[in-house]
Amino acid sequence: MSGDSELVLIWKDKMNNIDALMLNAPVYYAVDFPVKLEPPFYAYITLKGKEANYRVHVTEVREYEPLEGMMRRSNKNLKTLLYLEEIQEIASIPLNEFRKENGEEIKRVSKYSYGTLTLITDFELKKFRDMTDSERKIYEMAIKDYGVELPFSIVSEIAKAEEKYDIKNTELKRIIDRAVEIYKKRLVDPYEAVGIVGAQSIGEPGTQMTLRTFHYAGVAEMNVTLGLPRLIEIVDARRDPSTPMMTIYLDEKTRYSEDGARELAKKIESTLIKDVSDIVTNITDMSVIIRPNKEEMENRGVTKDNIVESLAKIKLKTVVEVEGDNIKVRLSEPSYKNLNRLSTEISALTLKGVKGIERAIVRKSNDTNEWVIYTQGSNLRDVLDMDGVDGRRTKTNNIIEIANVLGVEAARNAIIYEALDTLQQQGLSVDIRHLMLVADVMTQKGYVEAIGRHGVAGQKESVLARAAFEITSKHLLAAGVTGEVDELNGVAENIIVGQPVTLGTGAVVLIYKPKKR
Repeated sequence: MSGDSELVLIWKDKMNNIDALMLNAPVYYAVDFPVKLEPPFYAYITLKGKEANYRVHVTEVREYEPLEGMMRRSNKNLKTLLYLEEIQEIASIPLNEFRKENGEEIKRVSKYSYGTLTLITDFELKKFRDMTDSERKIYEMAIKDYGVELPFSIVSEIAKAEEKYDIKNTELKRIIDRAVEIYKKRLVDPYEAVGIVGAQSIGEPGTQMTLRTFHYAGVAEMNVTLGLPRLIEIVDARRDPSTPMMTIYLDEKTRYSEDGARELAKKIESTLIKDVSDIVTNITDMSVIIRPNKEEMENRGVTKDNIVESLAKIKLKTVVEVEGDNIKVRLSEPSYKNLNRLSTEISALTLKGVKGIERAIVRKSNDTNEWVIYTQGSNLRDVLDMDGVDGRRTKTNNIIEIANVLGVEAARNAIIYEALDTLQQQGLSVDIRHLMLVADVMTQKGYVEAIGRHGVAGQKESVLARAAFEITSKHLLAAGVTGEVDELNGVAENIIVGQPVTLGTGAVVLIYKPKKR
């Protein structure tokens, strides 16, 4: 089996033309552009120029000539007649999934274009890792006996169990029988309202969640936001969590050494000038005086020279003078405004460590008996660059940072993990697939966006759905000014106008096609 990678035609059309084509197909369709493909071939129709919405089977192509019963894309400059055998609505395919003949992705279609689309089948995904003999036997048994292609993850688990417990064929058949039975129960019916079910399944347990901030995993020195506030942070895609933190795992050389772990923690924990000294603003001679605390400096491994060197990072023009134990920083051009700014800049200067990480605490893991560093604050990019850190297991609760450093797929997994972990800590059981659906919706555009009005809900195509969510008058006024059209494809907009929603039985449309006389 191979993906659909032949050259296909894509053109932009209007909804009223599509409705007429679906009612009359098979039918001749006159279009106002040339077609270079030899029939039969498949073509795709886009409504807004951003994604393919319909697939048509073209079985004949010829130069335009008026025919009785034909339909037209437009009324001017008609060039080609296409015989459309059938037209079907498909799950929308973003046009950037198509590639032009030169290999570039198609970003938008204003009239028509050509491109290739490679659809990877489930069978081809399995071939990314060759099946073992045991896995292939189980996979083929499920197809032969039940006509079901079990997911590769399930096949792999059964194969591992067969090898570990030396399962006989009769028992293996019973296991596959049970796996197929459960798998069929978990399948979603066509047009099932998965979004609504997912929202209910997460929202109802959410009403039982607490609103407090808890101590983190037995580490008394640090607090972390859990419960409902944390769940809201996740679905709102907050750029900065209220309590950012990291769990830093160490490499094989360091993970079992307490001294090594503590040494690395000292390197990670950021030390600011204000942490090791008192900062006094002297208005009389327009200067800032730094009074180092010797005890704190020794604890954090910082010297007076480190402070003097860090002062070079200040953007304002200054003169640095060392007066005994103290350091005086004077402005070259006196100004009360700049003096205040100077004091703020000096307080925020980092002497050592990773910027953004306020504290680093070393604790021994009960499960693996290794030393782990927990931090208050997060800076994933810089921490992963440090020697001694196991980058494969190190994690942060800042989802936007994960997206920026590791990509959107990693952010999707982080949304699922963080939401599931938050719910489980409250003793609430939510099926992971509901959370996977939320994560998919939040990351489907290649970046992380919030569920609320500044993200998914605020970017719905339907005017009425946006107006029903928040700020009704603003959305209706803007839609009226720009002349937007609501196709009434979703749930909220159909409820508003009082007609059946396009889900479940409401998604089935019966059309009577009379015989032609």
